[in-house]
Order: sequence, then structure tokens, then C-alpha cells
Amino acid sequence: MANVVGTIEQLWRYPIKSTGGEKLRSVEVDARGVRGDRLFAVRDAEGKFGSGKSTRRFRRMDGLLHLSSRYTDDADEPELMDQHGRPVADATAFVRAYLGRDDVEVAREGDVSHFDQLPLSILTTATLDWVRRAVPDVPIDERRFRPNILVRTPPGTPPFVEDDWFGRKARIGGTLRIELVRSSERCVMTNQAQQDLPHSPLVLKAIAAAHDNRLDALARVVDAGQARLGDALALE
Repeated sequence: MANVVGTIEQLWRYPIKSTGGEKLRSVEVDARGVRGDRLFAVRDAEGKFGSGKSTRRFRRMDGLLHLSSRYTDDADEPELMDQHGRPVADATAFVRAYLGRDDVEVAREGDVSHFDQLPLSILTTATLDWVRRAVPDVPIDERRFRPNILVRTPPGTPPFVEDDWFGRKARIGGTLRIELVRSSERCVMTNQAQQDLPHSPLVLKAIAAAHDNRLDALARVVDAGQARLGDALALE
């Protein structure tokens, strides 16, 4: 039997990696994840992707979170919006001027995945509410953690309940099935300012102290399908 553990309250897609995303009412999900999610990224001449951190694959490029991206109608490429929410005419030209670098471009995913880890990130309101209580003086919402799916859990659900789901499969809506694997290892991006959320190092410190820098549930897609607001998340 399936065990309903919550309902979908929000759906997010981030067309250009490391920029603000778009909130949707329904999404198509296939083996790669939410269709169009992080399909584009800011890439430098060395092939590294713009991020809030520098690693083997990523290059720190401060300020990307103040921008946002979205798809319009059935366009193949997303639209980039500036820090005031206005669409720009040429994404690459704008990013070069904005970052003060002439070696970057907004590029479609090639052989190297744009995902840090697995394609789907799921966060519960129980965990999000815990973060709010842990850092009461810092504005907190789901955008700091960049989930694809925010699940409304019943009253009394403990924080970090996502941990109990690892190793299990779940159904969302009619045909979409996922396998919940592990949590994300959080980094400085959770602290960074974006749009109306201020910078604060307290966010990551709280997660590190309470839960070893881990927060959410990462999943892979077992069977493609659609997710809609209000759909149940049911563990198999």
C-alpha cells in the first residue's frame, strides 16, 4: 500500500543554473529531471559553470542569484531577467557586462551535466519551518535551498523527515515515480543574498550544527510523468 506523506505545495524550475527560478503550477518530469531545469548555465572559457562556489566543475561568480530565468510559451531557450526582473535582449552579452568578464557565455548543457548531484530535489515544509525557527532573525523561504518540489507535510511532522524516505520509491500524481536516494550536502549558496533575501552565514551554520550540512531529499526518476500543485506524494 502507498503511504501519503504530504502534498505538493510548490514546484520550481531553474532554467539557467545558479540564477533565480520560476514557480510553476505543473511540470513534466523525465529521466533528466524537471523538463528544462538547469538546462542552461553560465560557462567560462575553461568549461566551468557559474556558481556560488569554486570546485573542480564550478567557478564562483557572485551576483548570479540576483538574476532570474524563465521559459516563455514553448521557447527552446530560456529568458534571462536582470536584477530588476526585466528581460534582457541578449543573455550572454548581459552576463558579460554584469560580471565584468568577456570569457563567459550562457550555454546549453553538453556532455557534462549541469546538476551538482541528482536531478530532483524535494524539501518538506517541516524541515523548512525548522530552519525558520533555528534562525528567527533571518528571512527564510524555499528559495535558499532551490528545491524542485516543496511538500506540505502534516502538522507534527518532524524536521528532516526526508531522511526516513531514503531507499524508497514514491509516486506523485498519476504516472510519475521517483526513487529517493540521499540528501544534498549544503554549501555557501544557502547563505547568499538573492533578490529580497539578505546574506547571512547563520543559515549554513544552523544546518551544519543540527544535521551535518545535509538538507532535502535527492531523487532519481523511475517513471516519467507530470507533477501538479496539490498532488499527493505517496511512498510505496
